[in-house]
Amino acid sequence: MEDLFDIQESLIENPVVAAIRDEEGLKSVLDSKALIVFVLYGNIMNIHSICEKLTKSNKLVFVHIDLIEGLRGDHLGIEFIKEYVKPYGILTTKPSNIKHAKALGLYAIQRVFMVDSLSISTAIKNIQDVKPNAVEVMPGVVSKIIKNMVDKLDIPIIAGGLVSTKKDVMDALGAGALAISTTSQELWNL
Repeated sequence: MEDLFDIQESLIENPVVAAIRDEEGLKSVLDSKALIVFVLYGNIMNIHSICEKLTKSNKLVFVHIDLIEGLRGDHLGIEFIKEYVKPYGILTTKPSNIKHAKALGLYAIQRVFMVDSLSISTAIKNIQDVKPNAVEVMPGVVSKIIKNMVDKLDIPIIAGGLVSTKKDVMDALGAGALAISTTSQELWNL
């Protein structure tokens, strides 16, 4: 498994992260140029198989633990994912899960939704408190917010949500995001 420096290098060299939410996305990403994959679907019965297919295709896999059916996104759920699914890391909206995932040796990405100024200040405080390895800011087409967060945080920012054009990718990267995540398959081969 790569260390944290290598994952940041991987994001720089492969700034389009494939976010998959169904079997069709899984099939498409296996043959894509995307190196890093966010798994946004699955259940306790099939998540191992999904991640195994991705790993065998030399993808760095991150599981959004809050979205796995039949699995509580809590400490035991994280331990289950680490032990039986073996992804590179996890995504979660829950700050309490970030510390536990990091303590287990998983790369932890905190997903935050920016809807107003209160959500921005709350997100920055939570991120500074729990210190995730990276932050996914949603929606990813909010360059001004990304720039603001880049200026205040010393960790990689991944822009996600509503990123659907090459211009969206370039705007997010230009604002300081290290990478973007998208379900838009035509962007996976940029």
